[in-house]
Amino acid sequence: MTVLLAGCGDLGTEAGLRFAALGHRVVGWRRSPGKLPAGIEAVAADLSSADLPAIPADTTAVVVAVAADSPTEAAYRAAYVGGLAHVLDALERDGVTPRRVLFVSSTAVYGDAGGGWVDERTTPEPGGFSGRIIGEAEDLLLARLRGTGSVPVVLRLGGIYGPGRTRLIDQVRTGTAVIPDEPRYTNRIHRDDAAAAIVHLATMDSVPAPVYVGVDNDPAELGEVLRFLAAEMGYPEPPVGPAGEARGGNKRVSNALLRGTGFEFAYPSFREGYREVLAGTGVRHP
Repeated sequence: MTVLLAGCGDLGTEAGLRFAALGHRVVGWRRSPGKLPAGIEAVAADLSSADLPAIPADTTAVVVAVAADSPTEAAYRAAYVGGLAHVLDALERDGVTPRRVLFVSSTAVYGDAGGGWVDERTTPEPGGFSGRIIGEAEDLLLARLRGTGSVPVVLRLGGIYGPGRTRLIDQVRTGTAVIPDEPRYTNRIHRDDAAAAIVHLATMDSVPAPVYVGVDNDPAELGEVLRFLAAEMGYPEPPVGPAGEARGGNKRVSNALLRGTGFEFAYPSFREGYREVLAGTGVRHP
């Protein structure tokens, strides 16, 4: 296969290395291509521009993994809707019809479910502009690829943690962590499992569903995670109190559809994953 990674930050780079390890040709687009490791053919590209490089004619799969430059509505729209549209325009321009186009989305499209369960069949009800705009990008992908011969795949990832992604660890270390006084469920996925899921859905033999959720097996209550981290690091248990608005919404997200494809998690819960992070396993790609 020839795989085009439109967006090669930490997650895209890890996915690219995994595609390359399977023997696939990997072309990576990013603004600073000099940061990409060997194994990925680095090409300078700015997805916010309509003037994108030529797409290899034999491209089998395209992975669009973008991130907003800042936490503003304009930045989200430029990255997710604009960036995806420019990639789809480039495919049309060059007459390339990949077998699959995978868009890395977010469980932010669901908003808050009051601690209830959600999955791919749940109607998205985003609580903020980020989920709403990412949902618009999902709709754009499905609409633009309808009838083209390319299969669209949306992968809604939970909160990504892993090497260099240590927000909760840092809160415990600095004493700023607060255990919510009411149950608050959180959903996460280790960076390596997120990358592995991208590779799995882009390469599996059977035709993928339009939408998958990428979270681990344990939609854990935030207080449980913070207590675990404090115990692992030998810090006092964080205090209980009002914790403000729920980051990502209070919901439990099911990964049953993804697991039903045969995908297996290296880190099925936060316990295995955070122990590896605390041990210094892995690196965050620049």
